[in-house]
Amino acid sequence: MNLFYLLLRSSWQIVLMAGLAGLLNGGSTAGLIALINGTLSNFDGTKTWLGWGFLMASIVLLATHFSSQVLLVKASQGAIFQMRLLLSRQILASPLRTLENIGNPQLLATLTDDIEAVSRSFSILPGLFNAIAIVAGCLIYMAWLSWSTFGIMVGLIAFGVFSYELLAGRANRYLRLAREEQDRLFQHFRALTEGNKELKLNRQRRKAFIRQDLTATASSYRQYNLRGMTIFATAASWGELLLFVTIGFILFALPRLLQSEQSTLSGYVITIVYLMMPMQQVIEAIPLLSRASVALKKIDSLQLSLADDSLAEVKDEEPEIVPWHKLTLDQVTHSYAGGQGDSTFVFTLGPIDLTFKAGELVFIVGGNGSGKSTLGKLITGLYTPESGAIYVDGQEITEANREWYRQHFSVVFADFFLFDRLLGLGKPDLDARALEYLEKLRLTHKVNITEGHLSTTALSTGERKRLALLNAFLEDRPIYLFDEWASDQDPVFRKFFYTQMLPELRNRGKTIFVISHDDRYFTVADRLIKLDYGKVEYDKTVSNP
Repeated sequence: MNLFYLLLRSSWQIVLMAGLAGLLNGGSTAGLIALINGTLSNFDGTKTWLGWGFLMASIVLLATHFSSQVLLVKASQGAIFQMRLLLSRQILASPLRTLENIGNPQLLATLTDDIEAVSRSFSILPGLFNAIAIVAGCLIYMAWLSWSTFGIMVGLIAFGVFSYELLAGRANRYLRLAREEQDRLFQHFRALTEGNKELKLNRQRRKAFIRQDLTATASSYRQYNLRGMTIFATAASWGELLLFVTIGFILFALPRLLQSEQSTLSGYVITIVYLMMPMQQVIEAIPLLSRASVALKKIDSLQLSLADDSLAEVKDEEPEIVPWHKLTLDQVTHSYAGGQGDSTFVFTLGPIDLTFKAGELVFIVGGNGSGKSTLGKLITGLYTPESGAIYVDGQEITEANREWYRQHFSVVFADFFLFDRLLGLGKPDLDARALEYLEKLRLTHKVNITEGHLSTTALSTGERKRLALLNAFLEDRPIYLFDEWASDQDPVFRKFFYTQMLPELRNRGKTIFVISHDDRYFTVADRLIKLDYGKVEYDKTVSNP
């Protein structure tokens, strides 16, 4: 994966037109230099065609420079736009377990710094392409002036490129190390924002965090970037020196080696002097392109390659939610590793054999770490079974119909996220229906809804969970799953949830899974399933009084 592939894939027609304009730009530049050199070598004010030629070449130069710049800006901005959307879609299309293994800090670093690095590199591509076109045109002109002199020039250029690449290779290694440190830096930023209260309350912890974690990682990140950019600066200075060395060689050494005409030498000197600015553009662009290359490799290493958007396609048709009667988990297992170093462990849930009927109210209980949330993610289709299968009315759930299967569920997880808009619920009476639920959830005194927008989400954890419940109610899916929903509610509302809201949903024909520790309300359930270390300890029917 590279920048030019992304650019071509985004809008190859525009890039092709820009390339043609760039070629004309390079040719007109070489023509202007040839006219200037020819006129200076054999000045004749009576040759008016030289003036007209100069005017025409200048007009072509202006027009091609402007058009190639505009076309490439359009192509690069289109590529950035598509890249942002594609990467976001890739994240949504990736398996949840993959994203959990990557971790939020790395994903945030990719969505912010990596995309920004690629974006910055795209912004310099128009000027870079024009500079390359000018360099190519000037090299062709120098070859036309003298092949023997041009051969020496090629040797000097090859030496310069080889020495620059040696330095650039070392610089790239430091930039890659800096990018690895940046992932750790984002982890510390997350600890800084999410663990702010704990850090304020413990001075020793705060001092250790600042000195041992944040300062150490930020220092390493700074040092690696400093070394990399210093080497690039050294390489740039070396390249600029080589240009003057080349001019000196042509002026003082070349006449002793070859019998070159004065017009040839002056043409080479004028061309090289003119090349200094575009060559400087090329040299200055290399560090930015190197950063972008590191960013793209980092994206690919997360298995979120921008080269493959087959998984990220968004289909317009909505999957049809049909009535169902039986949901079966047949020998389903799921494993994941935890811990670090010598303390690593592998937790395995299953094999699980369970059958659920439509309209049941099922409590899933057990100790911490027994696999309740993992089972919930398997039931909802967020995790894919490593072995075994899930069936709905005898139809196996596979990758082909997993999206359809997930649309049967409304879920409030323990680590839920609360959107500030009622997204995906665009019904004419949405505000009125939402207001009814707000009254039932006792939130009308704190939250207003206008055209699906929540006036605030800055509430207590328990109140935020009620807003998440509001979203679930408005989705009105056939199956509900609540993961420790009542753990942050006051006793009065907790009782209301278990004794009124859950039975009301069941009476409406909904199937409900409740992950809970509230044993005093287990009698509300139709079934009680207890997990212990990833195994079903028992599955029993509850005799309701």
